[in-house]
Amino acid sequence: MGRKVGDWWKWKIDAMTIDAVMVYAQKGHGRRSNLYTDYTFAVRDGDKLVTFTKAYSGLTDKEFARVDAFVKRNSIEKFGPVRTVKPELVFEIAFEGIAASNRHKSGVALRFPRIHRWREDKKPEDINTLADLKKMLELYGK
Repeated sequence: MGRKVGDWWKWKIDAMTIDAVMVYAQKGHGRRSNLYTDYTFAVRDGDKLVTFTKAYSGLTDKEFARVDAFVKRNSIEKFGPVRTVKPELVFEIAFEGIAASNRHKSGVALRFPRIHRWREDKKPEDINTLADLKKMLELYGK
């Protein structure tokens, strides 16, 4: 259902989702500045992982604390404030739109990305592919 805005009705569309693996983390801001809460996600492209979005909202405080502990135990390398982590944690990313982008390695940019849920039931091999993202771009992109 929509909500009335002046003489108009505003309708919410259902978010699109894609399963991805976290590959980078950095510390958040404000009350989360001591935790790794800002994440970069990747999809599969053959045997490689290709980054396509960042997200930093959608988890509970308890989940953020668990992911923070994972980052601290599983950092592979660091460059500045960013930690590269073992690509083991799978998340469902929700977003409102998708567009072509020359700025991203994947060739796509998401509109309003956020973590929909932590997919502890999935393994990194189960994540979506770059081809899946490109298909979404073809169907729903601008």
